[in-house]
Parts: sequence; structure tokens; C-alpha cells
Amino acid sequence: MNLPLKQLGVYPNAWGVNENFADITRPQKTPKPLTLPTETKTLRLDLAKTAIIIIDMQNDFCHPDGWLGHIVGVDVTPARQPIAPLQNLLPKLRDVEVPVIWLNWGNRPDLLNISAGLHHVYNPTGEGVGLGDKLPTNNAKVLMKDSWAAAVVDELSISPNDICVDKYRMSGFWDTPLDSILKNLGITTILFTGVNADQCVFTTLCDANFLGYDCILVKDCTATTSPEYCWLATLYNVKQCFGFVTDSSEILTGINNS
Repeated sequence: MNLPLKQLGVYPNAWGVNENFADITRPQKTPKPLTLPTETKTLRLDLAKTAIIIIDMQNDFCHPDGWLGHIVGVDVTPARQPIAPLQNLLPKLRDVEVPVIWLNWGNRPDLLNISAGLHHVYNPTGEGVGLGDKLPTNNAKVLMKDSWAAAVVDELSISPNDICVDKYRMSGFWDTPLDSILKNLGITTILFTGVNADQCVFTTLCDANFLGYDCILVKDCTATTSPEYCWLATLYNVKQCFGFVTDSSEILTGINNS
């Protein structure tokens, strides 16, 4: 009599094993087709193989008392624009079991994996408030894991089943487990959201494209505090070279009609 199989690994990248047998065929996900208009083509994608990544919607980038607003003196109002559409989109994606991944700067306390060049971006004179330094408003350490500065803004809630990944460069694929997590979840299509569109969102999207993922930028759930020409160049380059651009309302309509 065959012994029952125990699952090893994460569905759908899992084996079934017992003492003398290993089933390595891996289960297949039930397709969830979705028709999605974008600015260049209408897509048919599989929600069962889709994840959404929310990038850097953190206090240091999106709160007036954070690093960007308080130290650099940048108006963070544009960085807060994705909050409302994300509040509408994320619950619906969770309802249809699309993985929600929060990809945030969350540095080690010792900063041992941060290069001098990266320090320079945040503290170009060496005399300012840079990575790991305390904000004068509340003593939170800039982009330090588990600090207020690195936390997601209060208006966006992380659900217990969401996935959190710390990053240490503009691209969320560099020196992180993001690619392994996506592969274990059987993901082939990624919805990109967050800030800043022309920096961390764009570089992460480019690396995803290089790794073979299908990339879709969700326009109203993405923003930048950079000049408008940076935003326009990002949209152009995504559509021209790296993927597609759509709007959260199109995603919601597609889900409701599927």
C-alpha cells in the first residue's frame, strides 16, 4: 500500500514525497484569465500567475516628516497620490488571491551592505542626515528596517497574508530574495506600483523584464517627486522597451467582468 504524500515546498513549486517516492511533477494552477486594456495593446493575462508589487510607499519618501520631505525639502504630495487608488485596488486583488508584495528599503543596522556611492546619494556632503542617521523630527533612523522612517505609510494596510521584502538598492532584485519568492509562487506577470516611478519602480521593472517576467506599470498607482519629464520618459521607456502601462480602473473592471 502506498504511503500518503507530504508536501515539500510552496505551492505550486512543491513536491509530494514519502519514504520511497517523490512526485516532482508540481501541481498546476487553475487559470484565471483576465482581459486588460493597456495604452499600447489589449492583454490577456492569467491572474493565477500574477502578483502586485508596491514599492517604497514609506514614511521616508511619502510623509512630510520623512527624509525626502523634511531633510531634502521635497514636496511629497505627488508621492502620496498612489495611496487612494491602492486602497481601492489591493483589497480586490487579495479577493482573487493575487499575491501582494511590499518591496521597501529596510537597511541592516550596521549598513555593511551599503556602498560609499549609495551613502553619497543620501548624504552628498557627508555632513547631512543620511542612511541610518536620525531624523530630527522623531529620531527615527533613515530607511532602517523596523524604524518609523522605513515603515509603510499609515494609510496603506499590510494584511497578514501579504509578503514583505526588504531591498537595499533602487532595484528590488539586487541582493534580495524577490526573484526566488516570485518563482516559488509561480508568478510570470507583475503589476508595478509605488514610488519613485523613474527610480526604484523603473529599475525594479527593468530587472524584472531582464529576468523574463511580464511587466505592467499601473499608472495611477505610481508616482514620482522628480520633474515631469522624468515621469514622461519612464512611461515612454516602459511602453517602448519593457512592458505595458495601464490604470487600476481597467484592472478592477476586468476583474469584475471575469
